[in-house]
Amino acid sequence: MEEMRRIAYQTVLRACAFASLAIFCVMIGLSFLPRSAFQAGGFLSMLLTLVLVLKAHEARTKDHRRTEMWLYLPKENRPPQAVAQRTVSTMMREIYLLFARWTAIVSIVMWAIALFFSVIGL
Repeated sequence: MEEMRRIAYQTVLRACAFASLAIFCVMIGLSFLPRSAFQAGGFLSMLLTLVLVLKAHEARTKDHRRTEMWLYLPKENRPPQAVAQRTVSTMMREIYLLFARWTAIVSIVMWAIALFFSVIGL
């Protein structure tokens, strides 16, 4: 069970890392306007949060055999077919929502920094 959780965590973490890289690149492109850079970062992080919440909603009905986590899971660590769908979907939903919470916090921080730059006149 812990092996499944670890693999699920890694797959979602990798996807979020790629999205964060894209957000970072946009922010670097706008680095000459700090307020706009953090507004863009806050907006894109909020968009990532929305995508993660939608993926968590989709996880309840998605076939467990079509998930990336299932493909990486060694055959000897896979749960029996009778409980696999419920186990995988619950675990993926929890992890998607965990990452959605984290990205929501990052988005709030970026919007706060943009507000700070706006207040000081940058």
